[in-house]
Amino acid sequence: MARIAILTASDGVSAGTRVDEGGALIETRCLEEGHEVVARAALPDDRAALAAQLAAWCDEGVADLVLTTGGTGLTPRDVTPEATRDIAERDVPGIPLGIAREGLKHTSYAILSRGLAVTRGKTLVVNLPGSPKGVADGLAVLLPLAPHIAELLAGPVEHDG
Repeated sequence: MARIAILTASDGVSAGTRVDEGGALIETRCLEEGHEVVARAALPDDRAALAAQLAAWCDEGVADLVLTTGGTGLTPRDVTPEATRDIAERDVPGIPLGIAREGLKHTSYAILSRGLAVTRGKTLVVNLPGSPKGVADGLAVLLPLAPHIAELLAGPVEHDG
């Protein structure tokens, strides 16, 4: 199983004026699947603050997988992908494609998410949308892969064939 950290990017959630539905859904689903939720935070839609938190969790080895929720849309305050790009070492472009494909089964709006998947050190960071439906679509793609992701990032792995 994987160690998972959850970062919610939302002015309202961080100010306590909005319920963190996306973060709560991530935590519930991860625990149901047997993963360990090792950290959870909510920050305003501030690029530098988000990047600093992501970098800290990655550099300190807190989690195998950091899932963000929120800040992936088209409004001027949606800066989670930019913050993620700021700390990225390697891209994992197939993950956002898979998440978009899953989301498109339910809504054409899924194509508007700008979420990224990147690695930094031994941690994978994946941006999920802020909506609970978008989060659910992303988790449907990610959670079955989480144990293998953690294994791959931990070190050398013997591959078949």
